[in-house]
Order: sequence, then C-alpha cells, then structure tokens
Amino acid sequence: MFANTEKIVLASGSLRRQSYLTDMGLSFRVVPASIKEKCAFGEDHVHYIRRLAQEKALCVAARYPDCWIVAADTVVCLDALLLEKPVDKEDAVQMLMSLSGREHVVRTALCLYNRDHSVLEICSVNTRVVFWNFSTDIANAYVDTGEPMDKAGSYGVQGKGAFLVREIHGSYSNVVGLPLCEFIGVLKKHNLISK
Repeated sequence: MFANTEKIVLASGSLRRQSYLTDMGLSFRVVPASIKEKCAFGEDHVHYIRRLAQEKALCVAARYPDCWIVAADTVVCLDALLLEKPVDKEDAVQMLMSLSGREHVVRTALCLYNRDHSVLEICSVNTRVVFWNFSTDIANAYVDTGEPMDKAGSYGVQGKGAFLVREIHGSYSNVVGLPLCEFIGVLKKHNLISK
C-alpha cells in the first residue's frame, strides 16, 4: 500500500504493532526499547505514556541515529486507576473483573523521532471501551488462554478477548496499540511514505 522513503525503526517488540506496519506495506527494523516503565507518584496518565513513548524512541535512536524511530506506549485507564500488563494470572483476573460491565479508556502515545532532522513529535489518542458484565469464571477461562498476559488491561481486542467488548467509541487500532490514522498522518507530514 505505502512505501517508506526513509529507514524506519519500530522501538517495540509488540507483534500487533509490527503487523500493522507490515499491513501498511512499510519496511522497518524491530528494535525493542529497554526502559523502566514506572508511573511516578501523581503523574498524569497522558503525561506518563507520552514520556514513555519518548524515552523508548530516544533509547533506540542512540543506536540508530540516521533512522526515523517510531515508539508507542498503551495503557488502560479505569477512572484514576492505571491498568498496565498483568504481573500474573491472578492480577489479570482482577483487572478483568474491575473492567466487567464498565467503561474504560485506552490511551496510546505515539512518538516519531529523528535526530538528524530535529524531529520529535508526540501525540496521544484516547478510545472509550465498554465491557459487558461477565462473571469471574468467564474471566478465568479467558486468562487461562494466556492471551492477556502481555497486554495492557489484560485483554486483546484483536484476539480472543474481542468477546469481552460491548462497545468501542473511537479508534479500534488505538485499542490494539497503534492509532493508525495518526501514525500514517505523521509519516505523511514528514514525507516518510509514498504511494
């Protein structure tokens, strides 16, 4: 579909993000960033994910200074509670039960960085998601598949976890982990893609 005009590095090990870039026809290198993902006490959720996306991009850019670095970070927010990746199965079930029958917000920050061109662009996207009111045995059955263990909020909307979702208000691809409208828009803005 698209072809990139410059070298792109995806600073993420996420198979979902990789799949999106591949689906868009882009060639890219995968270099997961190694940073500490810890929300500071009192840190706003949007500030947190924007900071992490930027830290990931800068971490990888140190090794690939001539490339355009794409980094992202996704979290699930339930009121003031930040739901990241679960630490174990019990944590995953607890997260899912806290989301059962409720609306939450999936937030993703996207960062594009290139040192040579002095570009550091960060945007964030929010999508509201509503789960149906399911029971603990449903949550346990889903967690037993193993799918939730590497996902913010303990679910994957693009996989088996799709059955948990009653409504999505906003970008579906944002819930998966990469807001495609904003992603393609920022690449186009910097002339990084051509048809």
